[in-house]
Amino acid sequence: MKKLSLYSLTMGGFSIGMTEFMMMGVLPDVANSLDITIPVAGHLISAYALGVVIGAPLMVALAGNFPPKKVLIGLMLAFGLFNSLFAIAPGYEWLVVARLFAGLPHGAFFGMGAVVASRLAEPGKEASAVSVMFAGLTIANIIGVPLGTYIGHNYSWRISFLIVGVVSLMAAGSVKLWMPVIPVTNNSSFLESLGIFKKMDMWLIIGVSAIGTGGLFAWISYIAPLMTEVAGFESNMITIIMIIAGVGMAVGNFMGGRLADRFSPIVTTGFLLLAMILSLLIVSLVSHYKVSAIIMTFVTGSIAFAVIAPMQMLMINTAKGAEMLASSSMQASANIGNALGAFLGGLPLAAGYSYTSPEYVGAALAFTGLVLCVILYVRLNKPASLAFQTVK
Repeated sequence: MKKLSLYSLTMGGFSIGMTEFMMMGVLPDVANSLDITIPVAGHLISAYALGVVIGAPLMVALAGNFPPKKVLIGLMLAFGLFNSLFAIAPGYEWLVVARLFAGLPHGAFFGMGAVVASRLAEPGKEASAVSVMFAGLTIANIIGVPLGTYIGHNYSWRISFLIVGVVSLMAAGSVKLWMPVIPVTNNSSFLESLGIFKKMDMWLIIGVSAIGTGGLFAWISYIAPLMTEVAGFESNMITIIMIIAGVGMAVGNFMGGRLADRFSPIVTTGFLLLAMILSLLIVSLVSHYKVSAIIMTFVTGSIAFAVIAPMQMLMINTAKGAEMLASSSMQASANIGNALGAFLGGLPLAAGYSYTSPEYVGAALAFTGLVLCVILYVRLNKPASLAFQTVK
């Protein structure tokens, strides 16, 4: 039953991953259909990320002390509704609004789901259990995103997002059937839970997530034009390229979970951010060649997703007593990285620079996240700091 419970979270992650990353693959199609530029269409990516940032703490606050199972079902139903509305929205302004609302349940689902997964896991395997939930994102990038991208290229991107609505309903049903009733263990009020943000360590983790993960989104937000305009692939190859990226993400996701269980989450996170910097710089240099561009698509996807489970566990371990809020805040901060990466990565494009320029922006964001990670590591391993936190 525990495995089925984790798989129900995987299905929810699949629907979220499909709508989040499919937009990158169909971005040129959306731009053409709306008669707007690709950087302007990229604002739909930022709108979704903003919805996640707003929705993560808001949904947790509204959920209060409701059983996690009921909340997860409600979040999936809302997610399906707003994605369906996005699919039928008539114009750009309505699409932005629908995309914003579609992002609202994202952070709360993953935040609450990560805590539930860690509770269902065997001792010492919490990060691996969390990675099972996030496997939904990677499976989406192997199956859902390429399928949606193909449909978007050859038929209509609106059909792709209607499919997301259907999958979300299936995810809600799987949670209802397979998820056990998990008692609410947090008796603190929402205002009391907000006390975790008085800790400097919390803000450092948020900074690592918000800025460091921007490297991923600066790269993947514009992967379609990078591959067609720089590497020279035909547009019908984007589907296969997204599958390769998805396979890399799947490998990296489980690798990150195992590394975090074997080593400390903070060391794993720092190592992976350093690897991300190097990978993005290499992408910018070798994307003119098709073979190397494909290889680095796999490698960069692996590194980018390997960091998710370690950072999630780092946040949960730091916020004892307010895990739901903290875990959801991690999703909000990661989507600040989404918005930063998509927005900042688009600036050099709007200024007329090459489609390799977002990779330099992404490397700078990952480097900033690494610096914050080093500061956090020093604080966590400083005896005086640990003594102070124990007294607190």
